[in-house]
Amino acid sequence: MPALVRLRAKSLISIAIRSRSEGENRRWISIWSAAAFSDVSRAAITGDDTTLSITRLRRGAAAVSSGFMTVSVFVGTSLDGFIARPDGAFDFLPEDGGEPHGYAEFFATVDALVIGRHTFETVLAFPEWPYGSKRVVVLSSRSLDLSAARGAVEQMSGEPADIVSDLAADGVQHIYLDGGLTIQRFLRAGLVDRLIITRVPVLIGVGIPLFGPVPHDLQLRHLATRQFANGFVQSEYEVLR
Repeated sequence: MPALVRLRAKSLISIAIRSRSEGENRRWISIWSAAAFSDVSRAAITGDDTTLSITRLRRGAAAVSSGFMTVSVFVGTSLDGFIARPDGAFDFLPEDGGEPHGYAEFFATVDALVIGRHTFETVLAFPEWPYGSKRVVVLSSRSLDLSAARGAVEQMSGEPADIVSDLAADGVQHIYLDGGLTIQRFLRAGLVDRLIITRVPVLIGVGIPLFGPVPHDLQLRHLATRQFANGFVQSEYEVLR
């Protein structure tokens, strides 16, 4: 029997769950507002013999939200694919970023940054806060002291799909991911839309890699490659789903 369920979160959404027949055990979920799941702490929807947890629904909401939410990576790496040395230092990258290569234009389109704890602790030591007044979300499962931050910083924890869904509920439309482990987690979750990778002409041999294991091949569409006078090569890709 079809079931229509309404959940109250930041707004009301409708989730229609239908089955063709008892033998087929098939369900269709239609989510009209992906942002509505934030602040829902616990709920379940039961239709016939199928129970859908709120976790699955929120992940579905995050997937639907990709139509209006963009999750981007803009990162510099050594030619052998490392974003930092083993101790987190990235002294092999020019301090001033080298010649202009589109970062300022990209950053102007960003609504919120999502970074990991290690990246947060690294940028705290910078002479100047690199993110200006942009909203910064630090992912950590343990309590962090944010008092030393010089910008709009908050802490979140949870699965990447939950983070995306919660930010979408706040009206965020463009997320900028930074930090190796954070980028890898969101890639594994299938939530990255765009990769902009600038390769610096240096081999460092060992360090923190940009990429890690993925559950399956991730197909990319090459959008552009630019070469700069200082030897940088920047490539942009769309992650296909």
